[in-house]
This record gives sequence, structure tokens and C-alpha cells, in this order.
Amino acid sequence: MIAVHRICTRVLLWLAAAMAPLAAAAAGLGFGEALEIARLNAPTLRAQQATLAADTAAQPAAASLPDPRLSVGIENMPVTGPDRYSVTRDADTMQRLGLMQEVPNRAKRDARVQMAGARVERDRAVLAAAELAVRRDAALAWLGVHFTERRQALISDFQRENRLLQETLSARIASGAAAPAEMTAARQEALAIADRGDDLARDVRKARAELQRWVGARAGEPLAGEPTLAPVDPSRLRDRLHHHAEIRPYTAIRELASAEMAEASADERGDWSWEVVYSRRQRYDDMVSFQFSFDLPWQKGRRQQPLTAAKRHEIERIEAERDDLTRRHATELEAMLAEVAALDAQHVRLAGPGLALAAERVSLVSASYQSGRADLGAVLMARAQALETRMRAIDLEGQRATLRVRLASLMAEE
Repeated sequence: MIAVHRICTRVLLWLAAAMAPLAAAAAGLGFGEALEIARLNAPTLRAQQATLAADTAAQPAAASLPDPRLSVGIENMPVTGPDRYSVTRDADTMQRLGLMQEVPNRAKRDARVQMAGARVERDRAVLAAAELAVRRDAALAWLGVHFTERRQALISDFQRENRLLQETLSARIASGAAAPAEMTAARQEALAIADRGDDLARDVRKARAELQRWVGARAGEPLAGEPTLAPVDPSRLRDRLHHHAEIRPYTAIRELASAEMAEASADERGDWSWEVVYSRRQRYDDMVSFQFSFDLPWQKGRRQQPLTAAKRHEIERIEAERDDLTRRHATELEAMLAEVAALDAQHVRLAGPGLALAAERVSLVSASYQSGRADLGAVLMARAQALETRMRAIDLEGQRATLRVRLASLMAEE
């Protein structure tokens, strides 16, 4: 019995694991899930992660000395006379084995270590910015499908109401309570609604195609739930402007340029090298030689100093670009915050009294039409205005959500 129980337990666990993806698919594609899928599968992030991994792997090599050089040769071999081309008969002929090591000066080696570290930090900042961009674009794609399908559902509701209207008109026309021209007006409204429906069906397909770029095959699943959007805190966004995703890499870029300038400046000190040579002779004792070599940067004004000055100007260029980008993003941030404030105010008016008044007008005009005090044209006009009001409400929600996503993706975390 115990063995059978264990087998049944394993089968149930296997079935649960196999059914988990199907259950997730049946539940639909949620907002947060779409962002996580995009983060895990985006080719741009894989490319930037590979760049970071490459520079991280190369970082230890920056502190290493150049590889030593081994030299093997023969010295003082005669090329004329009876002993020509012999390496054993002439007493001055030596077999030579040498080892040489070049040693860059300490300042240059420190600068190279600093450069390697700055490259890694730059790659991390660029990766963080790329991840924010991927999550932002995936969120916008999900929102595009979400709000487009809401508009499509609204049009479907109006199509059903139009069909119901035409059914009631047939009876009213037969009883003489309505004119035949009213049926024509209702059919014209149906054509206009069908056109809107076709446009929205096209927009849904386009939005799904954009979502597929980020989540793959799951883009065809129904969307699940509502988007989870971070609240907008204007003061925090302004205070953290220096953490802007596009500005943060400039810190590492400037550090890299500073390290390059330090390396160029270190060339003014010159490098040195040492060499040890073992010489083997046929008739005399073997010998060992030592040698030290030093660079002589005696043309600093023409060689090293111009390169250092060029790197200094490069730093100035980077700082100017960062300042310009900071000002531009500060302006964009204020514009986006102003847009959010305006959309929030409009949404409050429209979602409250705006929709209520549109529905009230449709109800009053419909009652007047039923009592014979208004014609169908007034009803259709009120219905069209109600449709536009509800469409406008969905558009406002979509614009507010889009702006919140963009604002949330501006600042990179530590």
C-alpha cells in the first residue's frame, strides 16, 4: 500500500507540474507577467548582458604585466674563414638564452585598472537603462492591447443596442408609431458603428503584434486583470533627476575618459624593462648578463602632452553633453508632470459628471421619443455623444496609464 501511495503521489505531482502552464495560459496574460517575460527574453538585454560579462571577464587582465619575452639565439658566429658557419669551433661563439619583461610605470597600470572598472560600471548603467526601456515598451504594448480591446468591447455593446433598436423599430413602423425613415437612420448608425468596429479590430491586431515582440506566443492570450501602475510623486522625480536612466551612464563614461587621460599623462613618465641573458660558450665559462632599459620621453610637448590635452577636451565634451541631457530631461519631466495633472483633472470631470450626464441625456431623450415628444434623430445624436464620451473616458485612462509607465521608467534604481 505504501508503494502504491508513493506512485499515486508522484503521478499527481507530475500532472500538477504539467498542468501548471495550461492553467497559467487559461488565466490569461497579466500586466506584471508580461513585463517579466519581456525582461527575461529581450534580445537587447541579452546583448548588453554579454557586453557586461565580456568587460567583467577582461577586468582582471588590466592589472597584469605584459607577457615576458623569451629570446634564443647565437652570437659571434663566423661567416668567413675556415670556421665559417660553425657554432662550436670559434671560442667567441656563444649560444644565448634571454628573458625580458616590460614593466609599464605604476601610474599607467593604475589608470588601466581604473579604465577596466569604469567600463564595467558603464555597462551596468547601460544594462539598467536597457532593462527599464524593455519593461517600459512591454508595458506600453500590454496597455495598448488592454485599452484598444476595451474600446472594441464598447463598440460591440453599441452594435447590440443598435440591433435591438432596429428590432423595436420594425414593430413601431408596423403599428404606425414610427416613420420608415427612422429605420434608415438606424441602419446608417449601424454602418457607422461597423466602420468603427473594423478600425478597432485592425488596431487590436496591430497592438497584439507589438505585444508579441515582447512576450512571444503568449501575445495571443486574453489579458488578465488591470495594470499595476506606480503613483506619480513629482517631488521625488525632480529630486532623483540625476538618476535618470539615460544620464546615469555618463558618470561611468566620464570616469572612463578620466582614466584614459591619466594613462596618456602617465606616458610622460616613461616605462622600463629588465632582461637577463644566459650565454653558453664552448671553451670558456658560461656567462650571465643583466640589462635594464628605460624610456626617455624627451619630446613631451610634441608627443605625450598633446594627447593628454585631447583627453581633457574629451572630458569637457562629456560633461557638456551630460549637462545638456540633464536640462532636456528636466524640461521633458516638467512637461510630462503637467500633462499628468491635466489628464487627471479631465478624467475626474469625465468619469464623474461627464459620463453621468451623457447617460442621463440618452435616458431623457429616449423617454421623450417613447412618448412621442422627440424624434429618433435626437435619440441617435444623444447615443452618439454618449459613445464619444465613453470612448474619451477610455482614451483618458489610456493616456494617464501611458504617462505613468513612462514616468516610472525614467529613474534607474541604485
